[in-house]
Amino acid sequence: MTEGIPITRHPASPEQVERIRSAVRGAEMLNDSRLAQPEDAEGLHALFAEPKVNAPIYSLPRPLNVENVRKFIEEHLAQRMRGEGLLFVRDAGDGRIMGYSDIQVWPEWAAGEIAGGLHPSLHSKGSGTQGAAQTFTWMFDVLHLDLICETASLENVITQRMLDGMGFHRKGQVTSTRPDGSTRESLVWEMTRPEWAQHNA
Repeated sequence: MTEGIPITRHPASPEQVERIRSAVRGAEMLNDSRLAQPEDAEGLHALFAEPKVNAPIYSLPRPLNVENVRKFIEEHLAQRMRGEGLLFVRDAGDGRIMGYSDIQVWPEWAAGEIAGGLHPSLHSKGSGTQGAAQTFTWMFDVLHLDLICETASLENVITQRMLDGMGFHRKGQVTSTRPDGSTRESLVWEMTRPEWAQHNA
């Protein structure tokens, strides 16, 4: 969990807060991904176990094992019921999970953050940037957010370049705490709904 984000905080109206929570509770699909279910634990664990997937992401369950991944999924289903989070998986149809998207929502600020990863076989094909752009649009349009806040480790140059290239604004640096209590320093970017619309006009 990362303290201190979003950095920009404009309180949402009670009506917007409930609209966001309702949208999160009702979400079932994100582009070509579906909601993660407890029975996806083994497939998702296999994805998380890929070093190129787990190395740059601080929010994965640790220690990384099937039971903790199942709890991770169940926690996100509980977050969905509260209107505060979603976990989607890209299902290959043969038991393999080829990607995931972890969305955290702060309804009171009309803001959200997404973390995610793709199977290494899909890396360096442009699908990560394209998928991120589609997801940001979905978060603004479907979840009714006004702000997206993103973080990346100081070493994660690929994500840094992607966010800079998509027009996100660097806002500073915060400390992220992993589930096992260890910490890492993270850079922070933000993008508002009008800025995203203008950037993609």
